[in-house]
Amino acid sequence: MAEKVIAGVSVKVNTEGYFEDPTQWNREMAIEMAGEYKLQLSDKHFAVLEFLRHRQMAGEQLTIRKVGTSGITDIKEFYQLFPGGPLKISSKLAGIPKPTSCV
Repeated sequence: MAEKVIAGVSVKVNTEGYFEDPTQWNREMAIEMAGEYKLQLSDKHFAVLEFLRHRQMAGEQLTIRKVGTSGITDIKEFYQLFPGGPLKISSKLAGIPKPTSCV
């Protein structure tokens, strides 16, 4: 476990950079981390991040299909919002552990 300073706050992350403690997350951190992926977060992005956080904290296994049927976005738009690995990137930006469905 390592520590990383994000938006001025020291957080515990694993070797892949995923938060160890999702309660340390805030929106400013997501905005700063999004810059690493050259993303500017919109309200739609934050709706997806909040959906993922809520589902993960409820103990659900996260999948691309679940996001696509969330009513927030469809799968095609999910890929457009978070290109290059939508579930991995969105989970990291949401401050939650890497989903087991991600390789």
